[in-house]
Amino acid sequence: MTIIEPIDEELAEERGLAELLQSGDELELDEGLFLGILGHVPRYAEAISEAMRQSHARGNVDHRLKEIIRIQLARTAQDPYFAGLRSRRAMAEGLTEERIDAGSGDFENDPQFTEAEKWALRYAFLMYRQPAKLDSDFYDEGKLHFTEAQIMELGGLIALHYGMQVFMRTLRAGL
Repeated sequence: MTIIEPIDEELAEERGLAELLQSGDELELDEGLFLGILGHVPRYAEAISEAMRQSHARGNVDHRLKEIIRIQLARTAQDPYFAGLRSRRAMAEGLTEERIDAGSGDFENDPQFTEAEKWALRYAFLMYRQPAKLDSDFYDEGKLHFTEAQIMELGGLIALHYGMQVFMRTLRAGL
């Protein structure tokens, strides 16, 4: 039971959010609890949902890599709710639990990850743990593997998802 309960189906319908709360397929995740909690502020729920849709399911960075990053961040945030969700699309594209676990572990020394993937995983790992390491040299290294637009895509994913994951942890969601 969460500290703030999600809105029920009747209230979601009344507030024009019923379709949004059933949009898990488009978001690639079953985020009904999260969006139900945000549904207390309908326009906010719509904006956050769209931002999450853009950062997670769309863009020019491999969706499987973004899914590994999303789960790495949820584990860092100690958020059981988002850590337990899986992208149906990423899994259908071949992402495995073993690769997810490796992305949250010693990815730097894991030969299954490319140098580009290691840089992206390091980006997610360092942003909240050691942000001073994200200097111009770090970003210059990233530009060897990603376009500036892709780096912004990864940065947005990291910032948005980690923040929402910490928020959900504070609400005791998924416990």
